[in-house]
Amino acid sequence: MPLSLLAALALSATPAPARPQPFTHHDMISLRRLSSPRVSPDGKQVAYVLRTTDMEANRGRTDLWLVGVDGNAAPRQLTSHPDADSEPTWAPDGKSLFFLSSRGGSSQVWRLAVDGGEAVQVTKLPLDVGAFRVSPDGTRLAVALEVFPDCPTLECTPQREEERSKRKATGRTYDKLFARHWDTWKDGRRSHVFVVPVAGGAPVDVMKGMDADSPSKPFGGAEEFTFTPDNKSIVFAARDVGRSEAWSTDLDLFVAPIDGKAKPRKLTEKNRATDTSPVFSPDGKTLAYLAMSRPGFEADRYRVILRTWPGGQERVLTQDWDRSVGSLAWSADGKTLFASAGHVGQQPIFALDVATGKPTQLTKDGAADAPQPAAGGRIVYVYDDLDSPADLHVMNVDGSESRQLTQVNQDALARIRFGGFEQFSFPGWNNETVHAYVVKPVNFDPKKKYPLAFLIHGGPQGSFGNHFHYRWNPQVYAGRGYVAVMVDFHGSTGYGQAFTDSISDDWGGKPFEDLQKGLAAALKRYSFINPDKMCALGASYGGYMINWIAGNWPDGFKCLVNHDGILDERMGYFDTEELWFPEWEHKGTPWENPEGYRKHNPIEHVAKWKTPMMVIHGGQDFRVVETQGLGTFTALQRKGIPSKLLYFPEENHWVLRPANSVQWHDEVLGWLDQWTRK
Repeated sequence: MPLSLLAALALSATPAPARPQPFTHHDMISLRRLSSPRVSPDGKQVAYVLRTTDMEANRGRTDLWLVGVDGNAAPRQLTSHPDADSEPTWAPDGKSLFFLSSRGGSSQVWRLAVDGGEAVQVTKLPLDVGAFRVSPDGTRLAVALEVFPDCPTLECTPQREEERSKRKATGRTYDKLFARHWDTWKDGRRSHVFVVPVAGGAPVDVMKGMDADSPSKPFGGAEEFTFTPDNKSIVFAARDVGRSEAWSTDLDLFVAPIDGKAKPRKLTEKNRATDTSPVFSPDGKTLAYLAMSRPGFEADRYRVILRTWPGGQERVLTQDWDRSVGSLAWSADGKTLFASAGHVGQQPIFALDVATGKPTQLTKDGAADAPQPAAGGRIVYVYDDLDSPADLHVMNVDGSESRQLTQVNQDALARIRFGGFEQFSFPGWNNETVHAYVVKPVNFDPKKKYPLAFLIHGGPQGSFGNHFHYRWNPQVYAGRGYVAVMVDFHGSTGYGQAFTDSISDDWGGKPFEDLQKGLAAALKRYSFINPDKMCALGASYGGYMINWIAGNWPDGFKCLVNHDGILDERMGYFDTEELWFPEWEHKGTPWENPEGYRKHNPIEHVAKWKTPMMVIHGGQDFRVVETQGLGTFTALQRKGIPSKLLYFPEENHWVLRPANSVQWHDEVLGWLDQWTRK
C-alpha cells in the first residue's frame, strides 16, 4: 500500500479535537478554584489552595499546591488527603508549611516539610481551630477557638456542650442581640484568640472574659489578628461594645500579651467606626491597618492608617485617595504598601508610597488581589476577569512584565467558549456618568437578535465588574444564548465614595433611574438585543430591586427572578440581624424615621404587579429571612401572576452546595427560556 495512503488512513483514524462548546453552569461548578496564595520567606515559592468539586460528595475539596515564582517548573501538589487542607502559612525558615486540616474529624493545625514527607499534626485541641497565625520566631501559634467566655478552662466548653446535648428541653433564652447571625443561631460561644506553643503546651486565651469575637463574624479570618514583631503580644480586631453589638460597626484593634497576664488594651479608642486588618512593616516599626471613619456605615471607605510601633503616633496614608482599600501587603524594604481596590469596574493593584501616600496603578483590566512581594523585585498576585477564572500571576514592582504562573483550568478552558465582553458608559441620574458591562452570547452573530438577561447586583454597595464570579456569572447566560448586561448604578463601589454614598436613603431612586437609563442605552448601542425578550434578575439588594421593578416598571420585562430579596422594608428591619445596615441606609429606625422605610418599600406597590416572577430563598438566610420570599410568592399567587418558588431549606443568603447550584441554574435558565423563547 502506498505510504501516502497509509498516512491518510492513520490521520482519518485519529479523532479530531473536540470543538469548544459554550460555557455552562456545569462547567462553572466543575472549574478548579485557586485561593490563599502565600509567598515563601525567601520570596522564591508560592503555596496556594486549589479547590476541586466533588459532585458525588456534594462539596468542594481543597488541597495545597506549590509553584516557583520564576515559573520555570510545573506546580507541585503537596497534599491529597480526602479531607480539607487549607490556609497554608510558611514557617519562618521557609522549610515547612503550617496549614489547617480537617483530617481526623477536627480542624487542627498541621505541618508539612515542603521537600517531602508526611504531614504532622501540631495542635490536638478539644475544639476546632477556625484560623491561625505563626509567630515571627516560629515557636508559637495564635489560634481562633469557639469558647464560652466565662469558662475557666478550654475543656469547659466541650463539657458544657455535651451537657446541653443531654438535656430533654431544647429552648434557649436570650437577653440581648444577636440571637442569630447570618446563618447561625447564637449559643453563647465566642471566637477567642489563644496562643499555644508549637512544641506543645497549654493554650492561653489572650481575650479571656471578653464577650466579643476575633475574628469577627461572619466573614473574618486570620487577617484580623497578628503577632507583634517581638513575639510577645497579639494585635487583634474585635467588636467589644456590649448590648449595642447588633447596631454597632465599632470594630477596634486591641493588643494583649501572649501570656494572658494583662487584659487587652484598645489601640483605636478614638475611632468609633471599623478598624481592622493589622499588618506590621518588615522592620517592625510601623503598624498598617484599615479604618473607616463613619460609625454605623459598613460601606464607608477603607483608609490606610500608619501607626508607629510601639509609640502610637498615627497618620492617614490615603486620606486624599478616593478609593477603598482591600488587601494590603508591605514591600520588602518597607517603602511601599501594595493594595487592591475597586476602580471603575476593575480591581487593580496599586503601589502606595509610604512617605507620601501617592498611589500608582500597577495592573489595568480585570480583578487582581492578594498582592505579595517576591524575590527579584517582583509581586505575586491572583488575577481573574470575565472570561478567565483565577490564576497566580507575577509582575515587576513597577507593573511591567506580567506573567502567568499557574493554569489550573487549562484543560477545561480548552473545551469552553466564552462570550465577548466590553464596558460601556451612559448618562445616568443627574446626567452623571454610569458604567456597565455587556457580555455577548457565545457564537455571536451580529445579524441576529438575542434575548437579554439584565443582571442587578446586590450589596447594594457592590459591583458587577470585570470579575469571574461563581454564583452570578454572566458567562452562564452568554453560553445559553443570552446577552447579559450589568449596570453599576449609583451606590456601586469603585467610582468614588460620594457615588457609593448616594444610594443611602434612596434605594428606589437614583439606582432605579440608572437601571432604566442603562437598559435604554444598551438597546440603543447594541442592536442585537431583542427588546421584546428581556428578563431581569437580582439577589439581595438586587432581589429587592426586582420587587421594586415589579411595581414601578411593570411593562419593562417578560420575566423576573428574585433571589433573597426584601418585600417589606419595615418588617425587614425587625427580622434581620445586623441592624446597623438598615439604620444607616434608611436614616434611623422605623419608629424614628417611618418615612425612610415607606417611600421605597416594594410592598406598597404590589397592586401594580403583573410580570411573571420566579422567587428563590434559603431557609438559613437570617440576613433577609425566608418569610420575605414566601410573602413575595404569596402575593404573586394571590394576584394570579405566573410565578414559581424555589426554596433551599439548608442554604443561607447564598447557594453554596454544588448540587443546589446546579438546580438553581437549571430552574433559573429554564424560567428565562420559558418567557423569552416563545
